[in-house]
Amino acid sequence: MRAVMRIINSHAQRTGKKVMFAFNLTGDLEQMRRRHDVLLAHGATCLMASLNSVGLVGMIELARFSQLPIHAHRNGWGYLSRHPLLGWSYVAWQKIWRLAGADHMHVNGLQSKFSESDDSVIASARACLTPMFDRKPCTAMPVFSSGQTVKQAPGTYAALGSTDLIVAAGGGIMAHPLGVAAEVTALRDAWQAAVAGVPLAEYARTSPSLAKALEAAA
Repeated sequence: MRAVMRIINSHAQRTGKKVMFAFNLTGDLEQMRRRHDVLLAHGATCLMASLNSVGLVGMIELARFSQLPIHAHRNGWGYLSRHPLLGWSYVAWQKIWRLAGADHMHVNGLQSKFSESDDSVIASARACLTPMFDRKPCTAMPVFSSGQTVKQAPGTYAALGSTDLIVAAGGGIMAHPLGVAAEVTALRDAWQAAVAGVPLAEYARTSPSLAKALEAAA
């Protein structure tokens, strides 16, 4: 945590922009409280908790004392939903965690490595952005993850119709031939192209980072 925050704080001093990094503090209640306080003391910008590990009571208590945004990871969701007879719907399930205090909710991603259809992913994302109350929207930021690269930007934007989302593209970023910074630029360019309705290949003619990213993701 200290090593990561040194880089984040240094970057913030240079650019005026502080990166949101979700540190995983999943544990029992006392562990999460201690870890939260350490993150806060070092200027952290976000924390992460695994929903199926901390449980509903753990998430409610974490939200009560947390002074940082809560990135809620749904790892373990597959065993609840792989078979339709299990009866679990993410559209209903995510409401519980939003009410408990989650700020970000994973929804998988288009063309991902997990066994979930693209239609299901988009339905989950739309559910996260749908207000539950008139005067208190209580929405959660949908987090697209799992094998995400620049290639999914047009389809994701076309299906969701919004840029109110987070894209977690760890492997896609680390795999860029020109390095991490180039892939961050490529992702931004891919989303700018998607919003503008410009095909990625066409937009890549003026974006070397995007062009290389498309080659790597082919």
